[in-house]
Amino acid sequence: MEAPNYIFNVWKRFDHFPMETLTKGWLFYKKDFKKQRNVELMKEHREQYGITGNCFDLALWLYDEFQKEGIDSYFIGSQFHTPKAHVGVIAVDERGNRYLCDLGDQWIQPILIDTTSNFTTEKLHGFFPGAEVKVIPSQESITIQYYRPNGKMSSQTYELKKIHLDEFLYEANYSQSHVRSRVLLECRIPYKDEIAHWEFYNWESFLSTTKGIDRDQPLKTIEEWANRIHEKTGYDWGFLVEALSIYKELQMNDK
Repeated sequence: MEAPNYIFNVWKRFDHFPMETLTKGWLFYKKDFKKQRNVELMKEHREQYGITGNCFDLALWLYDEFQKEGIDSYFIGSQFHTPKAHVGVIAVDERGNRYLCDLGDQWIQPILIDTTSNFTTEKLHGFFPGAEVKVIPSQESITIQYYRPNGKMSSQTYELKKIHLDEFLYEANYSQSHVRSRVLLECRIPYKDEIAHWEFYNWESFLSTTKGIDRDQPLKTIEEWANRIHEKTGYDWGFLVEALSIYKELQMNDK
């Protein structure tokens, strides 16, 4: 179920890339930038502030890296033109086998979605932080089932229709021009003998591991949150204060 090394090695370039909406709100309100960034601009921001972006940013950047390496790839997505829009990338190996590559959900590695001789519908470790996964294929979609240590199961379905770059950019521009008040950041971090999932969402944070969820102590100030997120991600502290202040104001306006 694992991707060949030439696909996996490209994926590994993004090991320390969180998925977050902080950058979108900061660009929208601080920089008056309300469309999808190109890869060159994302690289500039990464160099300057240590930041990455949301699932559209990460998918475009990963797709660009695959293209540079001559790896056949394309976008897939679901619930486009809604607040729940999500996008990932399919990478195709030399034998035509397809692998789901989803940096937006912070997978540990890509996973095979074609029912070849290597395919299994068994639960698998080592693909998603803090959970086992099972791949359920169908003709037009793929469903991932997530099994967590507390017995909770969830699922996500991806439509397998190939999304070309122009359609992707249309949907990405729509997403980047709509900022929700609830801020989100997810990242993968080493924890004991595994890769865990740390999440900051709506002014709470917690660590998900194969043993369960470990909730962080609540914080009161934007500066305290900036310190905590900086420790987890290396993001520029000044950027974090600015971005968090934007979302705090958005939340206040929602009340």
